[in-house]
This record gives sequence, structure tokens and C-alpha cells, in this order.
Amino acid sequence: MTDQKNMFIAIGLSLAILIGWQYFYGIPMAEKQRQAAEQQRIIQQAEQAQQQAPAQPQPGDAAGAAIPGTPAGATAAGRAMTREAALAATPRIAIDTPRLKGSIALKGGRVDDLSLLDYHETVDPQSPHIVLLAPAGSPHPFYAEFGWTTAPGATMKVPGPDTVWTASTGALTPKAPLVLTYDNGEGLLFKRTYTVDENYMFAVKDEVENKGTGPVTLYPYALVTRQGLPKTEGFYILHEGMIGVLGDSGLQETTYSKLEDGQPHLFKATGGWLGITDKYWAATVIPDQKSQVDARFSSTTTNNVRSFQADYLGSGKTVAPGGTAASDSQLFAGAKVVAVVDGYQKQYGIDRFDLLIDWGWFYFITKPLFIVIDWIYHLVGNFGVAILIVTVLLKLVFFPLANKSYASMAKMKALQPEMMAIRERFKDDRTKQQQATMELYKKEKVNPVAGCLPILVQIPVFFALYKVLFVTIEMRHAPFFGWIHDLSAPDPTTIFNLFGLIPWNPGSVPVIGAYLMLGAWPIIMGFTMWVQMKLNPTPPDPTQQMIFNWMPIIFTFMLAHFAAGLVIYWAWNNTLSVLQQAVIMRRNGVKIELLDNIRGAFRKKAGAGK
Repeated sequence: MTDQKNMFIAIGLSLAILIGWQYFYGIPMAEKQRQAAEQQRIIQQAEQAQQQAPAQPQPGDAAGAAIPGTPAGATAAGRAMTREAALAATPRIAIDTPRLKGSIALKGGRVDDLSLLDYHETVDPQSPHIVLLAPAGSPHPFYAEFGWTTAPGATMKVPGPDTVWTASTGALTPKAPLVLTYDNGEGLLFKRTYTVDENYMFAVKDEVENKGTGPVTLYPYALVTRQGLPKTEGFYILHEGMIGVLGDSGLQETTYSKLEDGQPHLFKATGGWLGITDKYWAATVIPDQKSQVDARFSSTTTNNVRSFQADYLGSGKTVAPGGTAASDSQLFAGAKVVAVVDGYQKQYGIDRFDLLIDWGWFYFITKPLFIVIDWIYHLVGNFGVAILIVTVLLKLVFFPLANKSYASMAKMKALQPEMMAIRERFKDDRTKQQQATMELYKKEKVNPVAGCLPILVQIPVFFALYKVLFVTIEMRHAPFFGWIHDLSAPDPTTIFNLFGLIPWNPGSVPVIGAYLMLGAWPIIMGFTMWVQMKLNPTPPDPTQQMIFNWMPIIFTFMLAHFAAGLVIYWAWNNTLSVLQQAVIMRRNGVKIELLDNIRGAFRKKAGAGK
């Protein structure tokens, strides 16, 4: 009975992985297809309507002050412009850094044009650079805006989305800040200074000088807006959408779908940050870490086009005649590189900014695992090799536990003849059969459950590595050897076209095409899993035997859709486990029939050749 429990535990773990795969991959894939269809519908509608987000009032302590809305951003014909046309529609100042190329619109003073020079759309280095931010009026508007707003009823004129600023320089570079000025003609002189570093951080300083005769009260704000539902990965383990760390509220993650009811999500915080994140990139606004702000995630629909916004409104600043006021903030707009994000958290004291990268619930495993892999990568120059080395290190860490488990399994395998004899002797009396089996375990000092420990140890590491491969940009387009040009993507080969020898793409087959993409590395992984299972004690029940015989095949097809780096890790881990288990079995005097059969086949073939 205990032996059967051991088998059912293993089966249960396997089913848990299968169910997990369906939950994390199968269902999200269906959701991803639904979102793709929805995205296409939105694009078609966007081409027939102006992209416009109305003003949205800010709550609470700001006395009802409102953050300005998004102006109309389409051509006179009411059709969305191309990105190039939208950029040409307003005067601009170039952004030129080692990692960013784009521009700031003088109309509105927005940061609304950014491309990431270190990243391409595909593994082909000649493919287009990743476009992060885009102006209103283009097919996919995504931009950041800063400024001042007033309380309801105030008549003073403040710069808004339609304001045309005056620039002091010809380009914004890490060595040359950009100063924008605007005189409202009513006694207020506004000044905005942009600076940018070598990576992805902008500093924004908004100042106002009161040359009038009476005091004025202004409220600083910052926002990130995205118009249209973006294409997302659609995986449960990855958050895409609104994100921020907002004081005591901690990490806040709101998906696009959760804002469909039109109800804003409101927060009060001191410092923190908030914005919109994709899988590998993000745009976030960051207030002064000592300032109290009202923060918000919100969404509106105008002309069938949905807009999403993350914004904050600071406390009012009263400017006396002849006086000045200033507001400092920052904008992160770029790739979520771990070292860069961590560096900003430390450099600027940004509250938990490292959570911009979705390390997940097992942060305490996932991030240290990445740090080790990344450190080894800088020694060997290949992330795939780094994963193999980390696998060996994990094997060494868990060696005592695995050694004990494999020794127990070896003893179990050695006891198979006696266990079969007990079952035959008491085949009509299950109680006596169980008693005799337990006495045998006790006599030989065997723990039948110990054989499951290596599986239990491997599962959290497996999911942590899966998370690392899936969310870290360092793994994106990272090559291994041979045909693996991207460790974060599935093996691109398939046995069904003889690994590329036949000019046919099995993935194009309707319905079952995805299951025909069975690459070389998943097959290698399946074979190593089959060998490992052959070393384990044979289940006495025919049904159990059938399940265990089919498991390597099931896992081969299942893992074919996972990141190649994860499959390589599993195959390598299986290989090390087989070697370790074989040595332990030999030491315990257990005959390894599989290896003996292989050796015998080679000897027979060699003898026939003489």
C-alpha cells in the first residue's frame, strides 16, 4: 500500500505539472488569441475615429484639481495618421543618447517618441528597433506628460497639451539638458528642464515664476497614457498593464481588463512610482520620494478607443507675487534591465523600484537564481552554458538529499523480487500483503517516500528558472549553440519536417500545428526522462506502468512549447540525475538492466563485425 502511495504521489505531482501547464500556457494562449482579435478590432476602429481621452478629475486633497486631458490626435479626415506623419505634425527637439533615440514634442512638452537602440523586434540585428513611446494621432499612442494644473474655478492660464513651448537647445543628450519655457501672458512664466542619463532615466524639473500681483496655487502632476489595448503575452505568470509601488499600499498591479468597468483605482502615497509595463519595457513616472501624492490608475473610452492612464497629482504649491515654485520628478522609459533597474533604486532611493521586474511570488528564489546565472554568464559569455553550470551547482547543493533518495530507490529496486513474491503469496489478502511489505521495508531500512524528494526539490527550481527565462530581458534573444538563437523562445526545429530538411512548416497546420512543433531539444529531454524512469522501481500495477511509460512522451510534447533554455536545463538535469542514480545503484549492488542491455547490444554488434 505504501508503495502504491509513493506511485500515486509521483502521479499527482506529474498531474499537477500538466494542470499547471494548461493553466499557465493552454488557457493563456486562448486568451492571447482573444486579445489579438480584440486588438485588431480596436485598430480598425481607431482608423475611423479620433483618438481622444477627455479630462479626468483628480480626487481628494488636491481640492478637485484636474489633470488635463489628451487632445485630439488624428487628421482632419478623422483617420489615424502614420507614426511618421504624427511626428511631423508638431515641432520637436531630438533625444540622442547611447541607448535612446527619439524626440520631445514642443506642443505639450511631451516625451512621446522613443526607440530603444539596444533591442530589435527579432533576433535579426537588421530588424527594426523596438519602439516604446509614440505620439497622439499615431496608430499606438503611448507617452508621458508633466505639468501644472489648477483647482476648479481658477481662471489662470497654465500650459496644457496644446501649449507650444520654446526650446533653448537643439537636442537633449546626457551632456546637454533641454530647457523649455512658456509665458502665459498673465504674469506667470513656466520653465521645464529635461535631463537624461546614459540609460533610461529622465529628470524633469518644472518651475513657475509669479510676476503678477496676486498669489496663485498650482498642483504638479505627471502621467503616462496609452491609447488602444496593446498586444500582451497573455500568461498568468507575467503581469502587463498598470503597475506601481504606492506607499503603504505596496506593489499594485492592475491588468487592462480590470479597468474595463471605468472605475479608477485610487491611492495615496508618499513617494513611490507608477506607470505602464510590458513584458520587457516600461514607462513610469516617479515623484519626489518625500512628496505626498494622490495616484490613480484609470481608463476611458472615446469613439470606441480605450485609453489607459497612470498618473499622480501632488500637493498644491502657493506662489506669492515675485516668488517661484518648483516640482521635481523623473521618468523611466526603457528596457527593464535588472542591473539598471536595481541601480536606479539604489541611486535615487526609489521605493522598491526593483519590483518593476515581475519576479513573482517566489522573489526570494527567482531573483537570486538570476543573479547567479548572470554572474556566471559574464564569466563564460553564454547564458546557455551559465544555465548548465548553475544546474551542476544546484546538484551539488542538493547532493546529500538526492544521494539519500536515490539510495532508497536503489534499495527499493533491489527489493522488487521479494515484493513481487509477497504480492503473489498474499494476492487474496490485501491486509497481510501490506503488513508483509511494511515489515520488509522496516527490515531493510527503506523509506518508500524518499524517492519523491528529488522531484519535490526540482519543481520550485524549475518554476523559478522558467520565470527567469520568461521575464528577464537579459534572456531575450540570448543564443546558445547551433540552432538555438533565443533561449527565451521554444526550440524552432521540428522532427515533422526532419529538422528543416523538408521545406514545410508544421506549425501552419490548423488546430494541431502547435503540437507538431517538436524540436530536437524536447526530444533529447524526453529521452533522458525515459532513461531516468527506467532506473526507478517498476510499478507493480499494469495501469501505473502504462502511465509511467507514457509520461516521457507527454512531457516531451508539453515542454516543446516552453523556452528552449528551460528544456535544455531539464535535459541536462535529467542526465546528471541518471549518472548519479546509476552510480548509487551500482554501489548498492543493483543490476541496471537498461545499461546492461545497451552494453550487450553494442558487444553483439561489435562481435558480428569481426
